[in-house]
Formats: sequence, structure tokens, C-alpha cells
Amino acid sequence: MTLDEAARVLAGAGTDNPRGEARLLFAHALGIDREQTLTAVATPQQALDFKALVMRRVAREPIAYILGRKEFWSMEFAVGPGVLVPRPDTETLIEEAMRLVPDRSVPVKIADLGTGSGAILIAALKEFPNASGIGFEASEEAFGWASDNAKRLMPGRAQIRLANWDRAQGPFDLVFSNPPYIPSAEIESLEPDVAHFEPRAALDGGRDGLSAYRSLAELLPNLLSANGHALLEIGLGQAQSLQNLFPNLEILRIAPDLSGVPRCVILRKA
Repeated sequence: MTLDEAARVLAGAGTDNPRGEARLLFAHALGIDREQTLTAVATPQQALDFKALVMRRVAREPIAYILGRKEFWSMEFAVGPGVLVPRPDTETLIEEAMRLVPDRSVPVKIADLGTGSGAILIAALKEFPNASGIGFEASEEAFGWASDNAKRLMPGRAQIRLANWDRAQGPFDLVFSNPPYIPSAEIESLEPDVAHFEPRAALDGGRDGLSAYRSLAELLPNLLSANGHALLEIGLGQAQSLQNLFPNLEILRIAPDLSGVPRCVILRKA
């Protein structure tokens, strides 16, 4: 299978960037950089390997799963079945934390509730070199990915615990969470990459998409230090619905992502 053939097949499958994805898969099959794909020649075995990768993508398996990695905050995170793929929009939480704590040398204590791949926790620790952090993850599969990423990218500083987030014990200066926030009935209407492959527990926010936030509203007052802040990712159109969900917390602001979509709600003790 050639690059042009792969691009046509991927376009027919409805992928967003068929040519770009074909080059990524070709590079992965040959073990080369993407820049080399326009001149590289595959061996017969590599051509078969490439075709197999393309067929996985045609079935709409997330390309991050196929490649086994996803970039977040300029770091490569290992990902695969059982863990949510980190999204660029989630980087908004890190940007807002840096605004809240402009002195990067402060030894803040960080928690990441539902850490998934560990991307948020590890990115935050990268920016705060004297910080310590714990990621809580209830899924054994996601816990495995997060543990591997922590050991490779932030050895000795990022703890990953196999536990529900209600097992967390504060106080923490920064509490992050990207909770499940898709209404249950809407999951099947998502892109097949997400709906059919990524873990439902990381997506399903209950009937109205707000179940996890109700749980967090009970937990956060006891987790935050006196001057601590919580930074929670939210979904499209949820900003208004959250206004009355945190009776014991004050919403400082809701920050937009790079597309202008309200993405991060920032809270502190009332």
C-alpha cells in the first residue's frame, strides 16, 4: 500500500486528516521520522505492516492508540486501550495554574483526581519544579499507563495511586480534574474514535453530564488548603449549569481554551 492509496482509504473512512495520518502511520511502520516519509521506500514486510496500521485506523481506532503515544504540554505520553487520550484543550488547566501561582519555585502540593494517563499531573510538576503531586485513578488499565508515564517523565516526583478520588486526603494547594462530563445519551453520537474505543468511564457524566461535578463539590472543600484552588475541565455549554453546583466553593472564573470555548472552572473555598 502506497501513501497515496492509504490517504484515499483513510479519507473514505472519514478521518479528519487522511494524508497527514497516512504519513504518521507510514513513519511508524518504517521506524523513521515523518519528514522522511516522502522519500522512504518500504520493504515488502514494512508495506504489510503499514497496511495493517491503516486498516486499524479505517476501523476508527484512535491514531494515538495505534502509535502508542500522544503529545501533551510538549511531552510524549504513552497511551493505549483503557485510557483517555490527552487533548490540547486540557492544557488550559496548566496555563491557568501558572497564572494562579506565578512563582514557579513555590513547593505546592498537587492532586489530580482521575489522572488517566497522568498528563495533567506530570505537566503541572514540570512547571513547578519544587512541587509534589499525587494522581488518583480508579481504573487499573489507566493506572498502568499513568504509572509508566510518571516513572519515565517525572521519576520520583509524581505518585500514582490506584484509588477512587474520594480516597484523597488533603490539604492540596492545586487540585486538578478532567472528570467525565458527556451526558450518557450523547456518547454514541461522538466520533467513533471516542465512542467505540476510549473508556466509557472516562466519558460518561451521567444523565446530564454533571454527576462527577456533584461528587467533586462534596470533596473539594476538604481537599483544598486555605489558599488552594481547584481547576476542573468542563464540556461545551456546561458553564452556566455549574454556577449553583458548588455551594461551599467560590467560582473565581471560567477560562476559555484556545478556541474560545469555556473550558476550565477555577474554584477556591468560599
